[in-house]
Amino acid sequence: MSIVPDTRTDVAAGFVPFNPCVVIPVYNHEHAIGIVVERIRAQNVAIVLVDDGSDAQCAAELDRLSALDNVTLLRHEQNRGKGAAVCWGLRHAFEQGFTHAIQVDADGQHTLSDVSRFIEEARVRPKHVICGHPIFDASIPKSRYYGRYLTHALVWLETLSFDIIDSMCGFRLYPLAATVALLDEHGVGARMDFDTEILVRLYWRGMRLHWIATPVSYPLDGVSHFRMFLDNVRMTSLHVRLILGMLIRLPLLVPNKIARIVMREPNKGDVHV
Repeated sequence: MSIVPDTRTDVAAGFVPFNPCVVIPVYNHEHAIGIVVERIRAQNVAIVLVDDGSDAQCAAELDRLSALDNVTLLRHEQNRGKGAAVCWGLRHAFEQGFTHAIQVDADGQHTLSDVSRFIEEARVRPKHVICGHPIFDASIPKSRYYGRYLTHALVWLETLSFDIIDSMCGFRLYPLAATVALLDEHGVGARMDFDTEILVRLYWRGMRLHWIATPVSYPLDGVSHFRMFLDNVRMTSLHVRLILGMLIRLPLLVPNKIARIVMREPNKGDVHV
């Protein structure tokens, strides 16, 4: 474990040293995951790999990586979905004494040198979710790029704010005590709906957000597990539930929104390049 003792943060058990790790859900990314792990290990950060029912070739690569220092491997025997894998990784990290966890995709699309930037921002803002604000290159399909704006608009409605700039980017750092408390009290999406749902629900609970602009490309190994029909149906169902949840919480969301405006909290414009 990599422990940096100069910053302290509160967790359920009291004050403990700031201790971040990286959680990576993996499903059949055997060609990219080795590079991802290598680039993160170069920054001296502990890694939790979660094998989400990968086939034999990817499982063998993950077994090899798990023998490296500061790399832990968890394994689902069957594929349960990205969200289920991340949730297990977050819970495991918290149980092992980590205070924060950075979620990173296994396909190499994220700018992994920014892991250290996320950690430095979390030192200063240990109670914030540090969120990646993706800057896409030409590799992103146009349909996916413009389709994201429908989700953005729905999330702005569900939170009655523009504070969540991008809910779909899976590159973010969570304070584990508050995040695991949410997972214990309320389930979140087990598949591609996870990234949006957990961020909205954390925001509803008053979690503050800090945004880091980070380049994103599509993906290093050419493998995407987004299922156009099934995952779009799942996302549609999610937004119906979140809009209903927003209506139920309206008596709380409106005063909270007014308080944020009065306090001039910088969430919306709080983006570091």
